[in-house]
Amino acid sequence: MLKVHFAPNSRAGRIIWLLEELSLSYEVNNMAFHPSDLKSDEHRKRHPLGRIPVLDDGDIRIYESGAIVEYVLERHKNGGLKPSSDDANYPDFLQWFHYCEGMVMPPINTIVVQTILLPPERRDETALGQAQRLLTKSLAPVDEALAGKEYLIGNFSAADIMLGHACFMSNRMGCIPDEMSNLKKYVENITNRPAFKIAIEMQ
Repeated sequence: MLKVHFAPNSRAGRIIWLLEELSLSYEVNNMAFHPSDLKSDEHRKRHPLGRIPVLDDGDIRIYESGAIVEYVLERHKNGGLKPSSDDANYPDFLQWFHYCEGMVMPPINTIVVQTILLPPERRDETALGQAQRLLTKSLAPVDEALAGKEYLIGNFSAADIMLGHACFMSNRMGCIPDEMSNLKKYVENITNRPAFKIAIEMQ
């Protein structure tokens, strides 16, 4: 049985979403998004930095959400969520799958630090504003790529689980302007998926 170590409002939501899309059985270790849980000795044995998600699969333990997604697709069930390497959509799949952590999540991380994690007296409005502008700028190519499409490579794929989750968060943070209409519609498409609703209801 797959076991997901999970905390709300985190990348762990991607893993629940994936497992629901693939109709795979799993159990969840619900943790608080707080150092009392994440930095505990018990959890540091799972992840040396006390982060989530972590996936247990029997004797195998793996962390990093992108690595977990790829592991599940290869070892358990593809479900059509990853095109083959000779598929015409494969290069775009790879690009958007990794664009998430490379370009979109860094400014999101800064925004979370500056609005939630730091106490008010330590927050930096300049750093926050820079991160918000950078996030919106990093989403512009995604908006352009979605012209005439419901999902990033046409059909729903694991790239949507990675980048779509980040777009959902960006929209919730108010960093997707109304003029990015393709992206606004994309977020709506994602949030209407039953598996996504289950994953987010846990948060």
